Amino acid sequence: MKRYNKINWICSLFLAMGILACEVEEMHSPYSKGSTPPGPVFETSVENMPGKAKIFYAVPNDPDLLYVKAVYQRSNGEEAEVKSSYFNNSLMVEGFSDTLDHEVKLYSVNRNEMESEPVTVVIKPKKAPVWDVYESLDVKASFGGIQVNALNPEREDVAILIMEKNELDEWEVDPNSIYTSTDTINYALRGMDTLVHEFAFTVRDRWLNYTDTVYADIAPFYETALSKANYRGMQLPGDSPHHPSTSMAGMWDGEIMNWPSIYMTQAVVSGPHTITFDVGVEAKMSRIVIWDYPEYYNGRTYYYLGNLKEFEVWGSDDPPSDGSYDNWVKLGTYSATKPSGLPFGQQSDEDYRVANSGLNWQFDIDAPKVRYLRIRSIRNWGGSTYMAIGEVQVYGDPR
Repeated sequence: MKRYNKINWICSLFLAMGILACEVEEMHSPYSKGSTPPGPVFETSVENMPGKAKIFYAVPNDPDLLYVKAVYQRSNGEEAEVKSSYFNNSLMVEGFSDTLDHEVKLYSVNRNEMESEPVTVVIKPKKAPVWDVYESLDVKASFGGIQVNALNPEREDVAILIMEKNELDEWEVDPNSIYTSTDTINYALRGMDTLVHEFAFTVRDRWLNYTDTVYADIAPFYETALSKANYRGMQLPGDSPHHPSTSMAGMWDGEIMNWPSIYMTQAVVSGPHTITFDVGVEAKMSRIVIWDYPEYYNGRTYYYLGNLKEFEVWGSDDPPSDGSYDNWVKLGTYSATKPSGLPFGQQSDEDYRVANSGLNWQFDIDAPKVRYLRIRSIRNWGGSTYMAIGEVQVYGDPR
């Protein structure tokens, strides 16, 4: 009896080992046992786009098909590969900086990573977005530095590289060059003396395609930060009443964003809102930096509610006591835009970074010297006219 139980136990052991071996073999075996490459894609067509192309196709009727792969060479010579699930009927090939013909090879790939015979498709991209930026590039002297303006209608990720020569007489990229995806680029690089500087500018996309280079000799205009220790609030007839928890001194106390260390006008008052303050010194005003107040919404949100959207800044050396605009000169009319273009209440990292650094609003270079400033809010981001300002800093030449 014991001998029978022993034999039975041994048989059971071998049977279990056999089952386990089968499971292990099945676990490591290919999902598909097919050894035939899939058929190629067919019925291809192309939609050429700025700097890229969308390729449409039909996939073969193969249950083992996993994805379609495109292999091509970008304009900079780099080999590129794009994969698209078999659920899709198109894929995008990107990274072109020219409008030449380019060959793209399409492969069907199955679950065994077996590739079909290639199908060659010829694309001809439209003018790349970097060239729109390059052709619209406008560089000029500004107060304390240079002003760079350009258009990026496709909202592509681009870099405008600003270069100066180093001590070895070699062009070197400034770390404060422009990296953005906004459609309207208005950028100032400041902190420079008034000597003539040699600059070079080129535009680059995220695939390291470069445009030609623009060279310019620029002498910045003199400016300095006008000390906030001299700023004083004023209340002229017609100026807007303020929120009782805030004071005008909150605009120059060094705190850029936290309640109640800001200045807010009363939201219930209709019509344009105006505030007036004394800078404390007569100067050729060059610009004002305004830190909007970020509301407590999804963290802290700019381009929201009382933040200035459409507004004017006026200057005077001797403002009338009746609050009229006699003896005031308009220094600028402004319209704020969100770099990302996202809907109201949403912001990107770039949106937050730009607003949190302070928005620069440059004054008319031909305006006379003034001492007093008025900010007139025509429309805020919330659609009304009250304003919520965290901090201001005025720049100019008081000499």
